[in-house]
Amino acid sequence: MASKGLRLSAPHGTTVVTPKLVSPEAVDAAYGVVLLSVKADALHAALEDLAPAIGEGSVIVPFLNGIDHIEVIEKRFPGHLLGGVVKVVAQLAADGTVEVSGSAASMEIGELTGELSDRARRTADTLDVDGYEFSLSSRIRTAMWHKWVFISTVAAICCTATGTIGDVASVPGGSTFATSVLMETSAISAAAGHPLSAAECDALRSTVTMAGSPFAPSLYRDMIGNRPTEVENVLASLSSTETRLGIPTPLIDLATLRLRLHNRRVASSTP
Repeated sequence: MASKGLRLSAPHGTTVVTPKLVSPEAVDAAYGVVLLSVKADALHAALEDLAPAIGEGSVIVPFLNGIDHIEVIEKRFPGHLLGGVVKVVAQLAADGTVEVSGSAASMEIGELTGELSDRARRTADTLDVDGYEFSLSSRIRTAMWHKWVFISTVAAICCTATGTIGDVASVPGGSTFATSVLMETSAISAAAGHPLSAAECDALRSTVTMAGSPFAPSLYRDMIGNRPTEVENVLASLSSTETRLGIPTPLIDLATLRLRLHNRRVASSTP
């Protein structure tokens, strides 16, 4: 980014921005708002890197998959955390370009307690800018759970069947398999106190059984690219939740096993 800037390629065109970059050792004052968006395995290192930027009034808004990161961040920086959900279809190209393949993007933040606090409102005023839909939520935990349902569902479908959503839907039994995965993930969310509405469930079922859909989640792209996946924070964590709640989810367990084996192979082949 220092030499080429941040290049964003979207359906409406390509934009290059030049962000102000700073390394941890160069931070000389606390930041008001810190947006945290890293892969799960980089979380602990990232928290140490941003430590100099966290002051008494700093707010951290994380955008990670799953919910395990909430406890980790709150333990390291108690009292500074808001919940956050970003929805966008994008991936990082080999040359560093962020390729956005969908036209819709949204951001949702809120206090994990559900309170519409002054600091949440101030943070919302800062982040509510043009370019994406924005909302301040009193149900951010539920929003995070529902995104987790979506990510874990499409990850289990695509990684187990080794294809995009459209690939799976195009073969006999594919849509039935996808629907069965969704039934498992939505059952866990409901048992944890965050049920999907009938309309939300119908919309998600349509998405995961859509013939011709080119969509595939980042876990699948990492798998076919022979890179480590976020299986522990997305699927394994959900699997442990279902064990605690007493809900059988054999398809999620199978996807978890597959990606754990994949991660082991990747690790063993890396010098």
